[in-house]
Amino acid sequence: MAKTISPLWGQTKATSYGRGFFTKMPDKLLKNRPLKKTILGTVDNLPSMPNILHKARAVIADPNSSFKDLERLIINDQAFAVKILKIANSSYYGRVKKVSSIQGATVIIGMKSLSELITIAGASSLFKKALLGYELPAQSLWRHSIGVAFGAKIIAGRKYPALAEDAFSAGLIHDVGKLILDEYVYERKEAFQEFMYDGQQTFLEAEKEILGFEHAEIAAIVCKKWNFPKSITVAIHYHHQPARLMSNKLAHIVHVADQITEATGMDIDGITLDISDNSLEVVGVQIDEIAQIMDEITEYVDQVGDTVGG
Repeated sequence: MAKTISPLWGQTKATSYGRGFFTKMPDKLLKNRPLKKTILGTVDNLPSMPNILHKARAVIADPNSSFKDLERLIINDQAFAVKILKIANSSYYGRVKKVSSIQGATVIIGMKSLSELITIAGASSLFKKALLGYELPAQSLWRHSIGVAFGAKIIAGRKYPALAEDAFSAGLIHDVGKLILDEYVYERKEAFQEFMYDGQQTFLEAEKEILGFEHAEIAAIVCKKWNFPKSITVAIHYHHQPARLMSNKLAHIVHVADQITEATGMDIDGITLDISDNSLEVVGVQIDEIAQIMDEITEYVDQVGDTVGG
């Protein structure tokens, strides 16, 4: 059953810290300093995003590149090529005749769609384990991520088509910070439950209070490590609070896609965060259009998400 989406009437104001931050930090942040340092140290333990993903993005962005350039790049990594072909032959991307080669995929599917497939294949290996702290089977996080990616692409295509490719990538990895924070959430499960027992505090607020970070902040740090474009890194960082960066349309796109995907039933936090009225206006989505977007996201996840599942 779809959840009701209601507007977010209040927005959290941005907080900036200059010099003297460490001497003026609130007590609740001071007590988290050692833990924050430990968490930051584990970012390097997360597997790197395959280099082929970055190389493929560069080829696709180069106006002088050709299908042949992309084909040569992919076939040099056979395991990656197999993943690409599996997705290409899914019911969503597939055609009457099955694609049997990367060359066939590039010709039939096209460069832009192939870029999506490359992004999916590159990210799929990251979502294998269950997240015990967040109480998520691996497939739940993967399906949600695929849903947000596709939803972001749909939403971007309505008003900002030039952002569609970046929106897909940002949507796919927007929750990667949970892979880092999960063990710390699990170790402090009772503290999280106590903090949220009355239903007045969100999981995001619990992350900040107990860990010193929320998962979107960690995701942005991971994106920097993976050398993703700054626009994607910033959008992921602020996708829960896009009003803090009004000029970053990508943050609003991912925010709306995230909430619409949760409304389909792929709610991975146990908490539904409301869509900002302002974000709906920024991305050009009307309330009466949300149900259709939900249906498209669900169809895509069912047809593609399980093909190369996490």
